Amino acid sequence: MKSALGRLGLGPCHHMVELIDNAEQTSLWTRVAHGETADWDAVYRGYRATVDWPGAHFWRQLTRHFPQAKVILTVRDPQRWYESAAESIYRAASAPVPADPVMAQMRQIVRDVVWDGEFDGRFDDVEHAIRVFDEHNEAVRREISADRLLVFEVGQGWETLCEFLGAPIPDEPFPHSNDRRSFAEQRRRRSTEE
Repeated sequence: MKSALGRLGLGPCHHMVELIDNAEQTSLWTRVAHGETADWDAVYRGYRATVDWPGAHFWRQLTRHFPQAKVILTVRDPQRWYESAAESIYRAASAPVPADPVMAQMRQIVRDVVWDGEFDGRFDDVEHAIRVFDEHNEAVRREISADRLLVFEVGQGWETLCEFLGAPIPDEPFPHSNDRRSFAEQRRRRSTEE
């Protein structure tokens, strides 16, 4: 989704990787993760969109703070989502603490916000994690007005997304990145750089 929004001119798009590449982001999110009142304008200064963690955990605050922003809820099969998350980001979070202090700090933010915050420290409990996933999706559907919300399966491609955003349809395939394989490759690259 990050790549698609960027291709549609809605970038830069915030994503978890910003915490690795941007010391100011790491500092801002550390404070948010520790319960300080977020200055969302500072957190998202220079960004036109946000996807994935850690922002997804704060969707209620973000949709109130940015009342004109459109919301795209990407959906997928809960069991496949769990398997993918368990084999990628959760596995990375369970690995030994990296020597790189920036990576270690980013990992702590993700633990505080995602694993302990969103999943109550119980991501290993498949039923609990899937229930949290399903309840999140239902809450977004229930609380965000229909004129502001697109419930989107990535397989739908450009047409549905572009219609919702009022953007022209690109003459290229819908991007496919950040899957389990590419995540594992990125982890390998980063670990060799440490």
